[in-house]
Amino acid sequence: MFRTKYLGTQRFMAGLALAAIFLLPLSVFSQTKISYHSNKFKPEDDFKLGRQAAQEAEKQMPVLRDREATDYVSTVGQRLVAAIPPEFQHPEFQYYFKILNISDINAFALPGGPMYLNRGMIEAARNEGEMAGVMAHELSHVALRHGTAQATKGQKYGLLAGILGIGGQVLGGPLGAAAQLGAQGVGVYFLKFSREYETEADVLGAQIMARANYDPQDLANMFRTIERVSGGGGGGFSSDHPSPQNRYARINQEAQYLRVSNPIKTSRDFERIQARLRGMPKALTTEQVARGGQQYPVENDDRYPENGDPRNNDSRYPTNQPVGRVSVPSSRSRNYAPLGVLRVSVPDNWRELNDGNNSVWFVPEGGYGQVRGQAVFTHGINFTVVPSQGGLQATMNQMINNWLQGNSNMRQIGRAQGSNSGRRYWLSTRFRNRNEATGQNETVALFATQLSNGNTLFISTVVPQTDAADFQATFDRIMNSVQIND
Repeated sequence: MFRTKYLGTQRFMAGLALAAIFLLPLSVFSQTKISYHSNKFKPEDDFKLGRQAAQEAEKQMPVLRDREATDYVSTVGQRLVAAIPPEFQHPEFQYYFKILNISDINAFALPGGPMYLNRGMIEAARNEGEMAGVMAHELSHVALRHGTAQATKGQKYGLLAGILGIGGQVLGGPLGAAAQLGAQGVGVYFLKFSREYETEADVLGAQIMARANYDPQDLANMFRTIERVSGGGGGGFSSDHPSPQNRYARINQEAQYLRVSNPIKTSRDFERIQARLRGMPKALTTEQVARGGQQYPVENDDRYPENGDPRNNDSRYPTNQPVGRVSVPSSRSRNYAPLGVLRVSVPDNWRELNDGNNSVWFVPEGGYGQVRGQAVFTHGINFTVVPSQGGLQATMNQMINNWLQGNSNMRQIGRAQGSNSGRRYWLSTRFRNRNEATGQNETVALFATQLSNGNTLFISTVVPQTDAADFQATFDRIMNSVQIND
């Protein structure tokens, strides 16, 4: 009798336990457990390595200088960072997010936090969830410290090589082989991770998405989007990582254990930024960047990875520039009326930057910035009005003397020559210069004409000698459009 009651009670309790198990959220016991790999490096080493690699990357690739779009992807990125499980959070890391003006569907993240999203990836995504899925995958590589873990496995590289270049795989050896970017794609620019690491990044990425209220299936769906956009050829994020079909199935398998209520699919912000990017001049391909990229210095204090060195506090110029490849001048133009005395037509992908009350620049993205707190222009045209000093010739001579005395690298080519254009008399001269910020040789032209109020209008152009042929027609077009209203 006692035994019968005991067995019945035991069965009843077992049934309750089984029911309790089925009532638990699937994610409590079913989501994949991920652990760190052996790693002889410290998290601080990831941070230092990532910053070094980011500096070199931004010398060779065109960072999109669009505050609105960058702020948006940063907001999404920080939401995902906050959703990284506590065991994979690293206070030493500092995550930040930038857009590359590249058309290929791709993204990559570097140790310690820097992430770069190709503009083409954002434009191709069908919703915010797909974009967030790519970001969550790349964040997972960082959080799991896959870069330095893989370096630890490759003992032949040694500790110093691991920190400074991981055996030459970072940027292709001597920190700068842009051709490697074109040949392999930006996604493997840092490291080609193993199949095991890629699967872990997919799984943790799915978990991060769920914690951030995104549907993990959108990460899997991004592979279908890539196939649709590329016509089945994959490319970029898909081809740079192994077995996209298997990954699609594995992510969906993980997703069934991750419950998300009312997941974020798309948003007005996503649609607005996507339309904004699609409305910009066509982005370059990775191959085009590799063939024609220019190198510029990146001055950055590691203490300020996202907003730059606060000593560079002039809001008119980006903080960590000049940087990236300079955009090709657009064939479409936009009209301006600067300084109140003229009208001018410039490429519509150039920006107007005021450089004082009587001076304004028109410059392409990537052709300007700050170095050691000083504004630097590598490509562009400037308009300045100054009081005349004893007539046009005397004012021109004074300007030339000021330039030569202020820059020991500058040499005048011949003497100033006069010519008539319409009803105006112009003086013009040219210079050779080595830009102290970039180290590049550049061509500078200076033009001057006297206004009816006695002041002098100066127009100057600057371009590296390597780009002079590509920009000369643009400068000529701008000069021909100038209309002086005096």
